[in-house]
Amino acid sequence: MHPKNISLVTEIFLLGFQNIDKLKIFFFLLLLIIFCVTVCGNLLIIMVVSSSRSLHSPMYFFLTQLSFSDILLTTTIVPNMLRVVLFEGSSLSFVGCLAQYYVFVASEALECFLLTLMSYDRYQAICNPLHYTTIIDIKFCLKTIFLFWLFIFSVILTFSITMSQYVYCGHNVIDHFFSDLDPILELSCSDTSLVKIESMILVIPIVLCPFTLIIVSYTYIIFTILKIPSVTGRQKTFSTCSSHLAVVCVFYGSIMSIYLFPNREGAKKIISLFYTVVTPILNPMIYSLSNRDIKQAFQKLMSKVSFGLQIS
Repeated sequence: MHPKNISLVTEIFLLGFQNIDKLKIFFFLLLLIIFCVTVCGNLLIIMVVSSSRSLHSPMYFFLTQLSFSDILLTTTIVPNMLRVVLFEGSSLSFVGCLAQYYVFVASEALECFLLTLMSYDRYQAICNPLHYTTIIDIKFCLKTIFLFWLFIFSVILTFSITMSQYVYCGHNVIDHFFSDLDPILELSCSDTSLVKIESMILVIPIVLCPFTLIIVSYTYIIFTILKIPSVTGRQKTFSTCSSHLAVVCVFYGSIMSIYLFPNREGAKKIISLFYTVVTPILNPMIYSLSNRDIKQAFQKLMSKVSFGLQIS
């Protein structure tokens, strides 16, 4: 039973970005362009990998899953952000707010796991090439993806059960452009220490452990590459993991910046903008611009499409 004088929160108002009146239209158009390019770019990578037999390998399978994760993230965050920018704020149902946060957690967790899995794939390919095909096969890929999603759903279920026990009352305004954990918990009239402890514990298997495994994998990879006698051989081997390493640096660099500037005014919002909007568009650009196999498969796909159009 809740006290009668408590008004429960049923709708959330996202403030978004203040004091951008003169840049509002420009910022809106920029976000819209980024959104379209992100979705189209990641869909294109999925199509290119799916249509090219030469790319039917574990590394590119993981790349399609990474593109799916980026599409999931950007379609969850950006459309409502466009409303926030255009109308200088936007309302969202409380249930919709929680749903947005859960999808955000799922996509970010999946990206952490996928980047770790891709680094392990590169480790096996470079450091253990003779046994690569027996260790990394389609069964391994499907099993790991299934286990990742099972763990992610378990995490979301844990958060859902815990957060459903709280009473959300008082003000309903969030000074952010999407529904993140801390702003949601600020709306609660209950003691939220349990879910904060849960989130701190879950950072270990979702962020810290994957990042540690990536560092260990690349340490072995670098030592193996340095043992290659020819400079050309070292460059060729390193080029097979350079795209992935660039994506890792961008993704984890933005996440760690949150912890480097935890209380600085405006810093969290800017950094959140980077890893929710900028990172998903950088991933397909990094892989398409620096990966020769992707570019060749894309050219073949375009030639097939143009040939089909000519026949029709």
